[in-house]
Amino acid sequence: MTSHIMSLQISEEMKTRLDELSAATQRPANVLVEDALAAYLDERENERLYLQAAVDRADDGDFVSHAAVEKWLRSWGTPDELPPPEPDILKTRR
Repeated sequence: MTSHIMSLQISEEMKTRLDELSAATQRPANVLVEDALAAYLDERENERLYLQAAVDRADDGDFVSHAAVEKWLRSWGTPDELPPPEPDILKTRR
C-alpha cells in the first residue's frame, strides 16, 4: 500500500497525550494517528450509508408517524402497553 505524508496542527495537550499513549503502548505516534483516523472515517462512512439507506426506505415506502410512535412509547411499562404501531402515513401510489 502506498503511503502519503500529511502534516497537521494539533494542540500541545493533544501532542502530550499522543506521546504518552505512544510510550505506554510502545506504538509509534503516526500509527496511533492513522488508526484513529481510520476508525473515524469508518464511523462517518457507516453513518452516511445508514442515513442514505434510511432516506431510500423513506422514499420507497410508508411511515409510522411521530405521534403514533410517541403514543406507543408512552404506553411502555403501563398495564395498557400498546403493540408496535403500524404505518399510518401511506405513500400515495401512482
